[in-house]
Amino acid sequence: MKKIKLNEETKSQILENLLKRSPSQYTQYEQTVNDIISNVRENGNKALFEYTEKFDGYKLTPDNILVTRAEIDEAYSRLDKELIDVLKEAAENIRSFHLKQLRNSWFDAGEDGTILGMKITAIGRVGVYVPGGKAAYPSSVLMNVIPAKVAGVNDIIMTTPPGKTGVIDPGTLVAADIAGVDRIYKAGGAQAIASMAFGTESIPKVDKITGPGNIFVALAKKAVYGHVSIDSIAGPSEVMVLADETANAHYVAADLLSQAEHDELASAILVTTSEKLADEVNSEIDEYLKKLSRADIIKKSLDNYGYILLADDIKDGIDAVNEIASEHLEILTANPFETMTKIRNAGAIFLGEYSSEPLGDYFAGPNHILPTNGTAKFFSPVNVDDFIKKTSIISYSREALEKVHKQIELFARSEGLTAHENSIAVRFENK
Repeated sequence: MKKIKLNEETKSQILENLLKRSPSQYTQYEQTVNDIISNVRENGNKALFEYTEKFDGYKLTPDNILVTRAEIDEAYSRLDKELIDVLKEAAENIRSFHLKQLRNSWFDAGEDGTILGMKITAIGRVGVYVPGGKAAYPSSVLMNVIPAKVAGVNDIIMTTPPGKTGVIDPGTLVAADIAGVDRIYKAGGAQAIASMAFGTESIPKVDKITGPGNIFVALAKKAVYGHVSIDSIAGPSEVMVLADETANAHYVAADLLSQAEHDELASAILVTTSEKLADEVNSEIDEYLKKLSRADIIKKSLDNYGYILLADDIKDGIDAVNEIASEHLEILTANPFETMTKIRNAGAIFLGEYSSEPLGDYFAGPNHILPTNGTAKFFSPVNVDDFIKKTSIISYSREALEKVHKQIELFARSEGLTAHENSIAVRFENK
């Protein structure tokens, strides 16, 4: 990993380099994605089936697009029973965590006849996208579906690309069944996003689309936003470790590599006050790379987006952490809880040497779908609120409105909206 002295110039250069990974930078694919979306929107199943045969090598029909109960049962038989138990335990942890986020409608009644409140309603139908491709991620199925179920969404559908024989990864199907998906469709890529956004003869239109995917999926979600809601336009994975001289280099190196193995665009950054730790981490990485199965991917990731930033003191390190706003942040300092109080921007924070990032990816319960590319400055992890709508409730009695009608009329006149003014005034024109 590149060892760099942390200052304003190097911090700015790193931020610029990291932002190159954003889906918004891949404009050369936008026209292709827009053409796919337009075709599916206009031609429905016909376009979806053609793209599936072209990109996935599988001939879809109205009869085989929907995953059957028999296929799900077959997936259970193909999956290790111990892994099934782990998936169920992880699902329970995720459910328990998200249950604490539930909101209730509330109403506040005044003595003068006013009633103000907020009505909480679950989104009607949610579509979850699950990628196929290089790897299957049953954990992401749990993280997308369970908060929606907890929120009370009545209809959750899932799309995922089929293999050339129409078979879907068994872990994906079992995780979907455990989480409570209502229907699973064999469709992937931008064409699946378009199908959920606008509906086809086989796939119903949804109100919100969530879930990760490749650059074509990310750009498709961006393109259909407004027709439906989306969770986010996710970029490549990121991990940042903030460490002082008390950190264990063996652990730090392992944690940095846990994200670098995702893909060549993943980012792994160590911010430390200790040059000794920095050198030890680099040595540990060299040793790990001799035995890790995805070493080639890790090397490319670290060559392009791996950094060790040497800070003069912990305050400078914290400033860099807040500016970069990483998806995952591990704090390995003498007092990680005290350090955590000074962090403003991070998708998820892991405290102490036994809270490594994969704990959050798979098992602890907090959602692992997190803001990337610096968007932790203004976005949050996926949570129950992503699957509800809030509706304002307003009710005034005549007595309550009479007390304030002149103020409202004045306000409306000041904006030149005389019909607004009149709507209030007519209720008191004979007084």
